[in-house]
Amino acid sequence: TNDIIDANRGGRNPEHYSPPWVNGFDVCFSTESKVPTWNPMITPDSTAEDIGNRTPGTHFGTYYWSGPGEIVSDNLEGDDSRIIMDRVIPYIEEQTKSNNPFFAVIWFHTPHLPVLTGEEYRKLYAGQSIDVQHYYGAISAMDEQIGRLNNKLKELNATENTLIFFTSDNGPEGKEQEGRTQGSTGGFKGRKRSLYEGGIRVPGIVVWPEKIQSGLQTDFPAVTSDYFPTILEVFGEKNQFPVSPLDGISLMDVFNGNMNLRSSPIGFQFGGQKAVIDDRYKLYINQDEVELYDLLEDPFETTDISNENPEKVNEMKSQLNDFVRSCAESTRGADYD
Repeated sequence: TNDIIDANRGGRNPEHYSPPWVNGFDVCFSTESKVPTWNPMITPDSTAEDIGNRTPGTHFGTYYWSGPGEIVSDNLEGDDSRIIMDRVIPYIEEQTKSNNPFFAVIWFHTPHLPVLTGEEYRKLYAGQSIDVQHYYGAISAMDEQIGRLNNKLKELNATENTLIFFTSDNGPEGKEQEGRTQGSTGGFKGRKRSLYEGGIRVPGIVVWPEKIQSGLQTDFPAVTSDYFPTILEVFGEKNQFPVSPLDGISLMDVFNGNMNLRSSPIGFQFGGQKAVIDDRYKLYINQDEVELYDLLEDPFETTDISNENPEKVNEMKSQLNDFVRSCAESTRGADYD
């Protein structure tokens, strides 16, 4: 029923509850909360980390939902990424065979805690620590399912004109690379929950064989807020946005190789931190501490150059204030008709 409270969320308070079926999705297979990356409905032992006060072997306390009040109970054993893809593939097959354009959002839980995987994937990392085996085994299991998706698109002759975005939500969990939080930032400063690059810079890959030349790279950042205006332009709706303002920009000129600079900055705010990034520079503010970095010359944020560049600091402070103000307006509904 709709009064079920999932694993670590607050139930059905409409202020925070926003499931897929009230946001325009026709079909969904979704959890409200994190789940273990192997046998997602069952609480693992504490070595998987982040199981709270749950008893190993009992129900994890969250569910897969397919609609309001509709709890899924079948095919929920084994690798969580495979369980998810088992629902994605039939949907894509049905839409493609009916010659319908489709939009699918595939959010894997991997590698969110609790992290664990099956023996067949652990064996790929034999000789490594148990934590490494589980973490990278879960990643390999997810990778296998991404390959399965690509193979299915080829089988359906849908590869050329399917636009695929691949990215992550944030940097790796944990204070350092240890235990089941084995994710690496590749040298970037900070981790998840930080607005330094290690917390917000993640891989961003776009594949669209019919439209995008392979091997294109950018020296400036994009953000998931760019997806919405990009998709609108794909559908021929450029500059005809149903809501305004938008935080992102269309990336179509990037895909065409015609954009060398970002036309509007990217803003962030979280836990007392604020940051804004343009095509080169980043202003980072934590409480009253103000820092400026040249991300092209110093991507690892080792040298604060704010004192040498007061005009740039003031310019980016103004941009950041505009972003924060817009977020506040959006929150109270004043930004939109």
